[in-house]
This record gives sequence, C-alpha cells and structure tokens, in this order.
Amino acid sequence: MPKLNLADIPWRTGSAYPGKLAEAVAGRSSQRLGDAGGLTQFGVNLVQLEPGGLSSLRHYHMEQDEFLMVTSGVCTLIDDHGETELHPGDCATFPAGEANGHHLKNNTDAPATFLVVGTRTDTETAYYSDIDMMVKDDANGFNFTRKDGSPLTADQIGDET
Repeated sequence: MPKLNLADIPWRTGSAYPGKLAEAVAGRSSQRLGDAGGLTQFGVNLVQLEPGGLSSLRHYHMEQDEFLMVTSGVCTLIDDHGETELHPGDCATFPAGEANGHHLKNNTDAPATFLVVGTRTDTETAYYSDIDMMVKDDANGFNFTRKDGSPLTADQIGDET
C-alpha cells in the first residue's frame, strides 16, 4: 500500500558538514519520506527544527531544484532578499542554478516542521553564501572544499591538527 506510516519512519539527526560546521544544524531532524516510499527521481523529507534551529548553512544548488512548505509552527526564510516569516501552508522555491543562498531558522519557542522536495541528480554542486565553502556530491559521497576547490582550513572546520 502506498500510504506511509510516519510512526514507522525514523527521525535522523546529524549532518554531513565537516567538523564544527555540523554544530549549526544540531537542532534539526528529518524523516526521509521519499526513501521510505521507494522514490528515486526526487527526495521528500519532513524536517523538524527545534527552537533556534537551522535547516542548513545558507546555500544554493547548481543542479537541483528545491521546494518547501511549512507544515507546522513558524520558520524564518533567510535568503539574499532578507528575512521572511513562513507559516503553515506557505511555500518557497529555489530553482537550480539560481545563486540565492537560503536556509530556514526557527526563531520561536516551539518546534516547527516543513516538507522539502528536491531533485535527485547523479552529481551536484552547492555553494555556501556566508562562508568560503563548496560541496560536490557524487557516487563517492560529499566532498567539502573551499569555493576554489582547495581544502578547507583547520580554522574553518575546527580541527586542532
């Protein structure tokens, strides 16, 4: 049966961000609904942000479209145009290749959730607006570097070595 039982889908926490950069999204958890339903052409995730939580570091994608809709609580969209409060039912879109760094923040004292839908591509490049970082994703996984392709510095990721 195609109906998903949300109670059976685990919530995931953590981040692929290197070192101390992962701390920025400590208040985020998600359920991978598309994976649970066997979807392969696009991803669908239900994301919960705790008070003060961020969805990601501010970024934009070169190959993948993103769509989101707030399902509960209030999220603040922060992008190159400023800050916009999003309430349940409000939607936002981020076309591939549009250099508009974005993320959501929960500025309230209650959890908030949103549904995010995104293209799945074999490769992807994303850029981070507020820091000198790029990520390339391919069959080998995520590779975080500076925007010019050089390695991230110990200062950027908090490595002591």
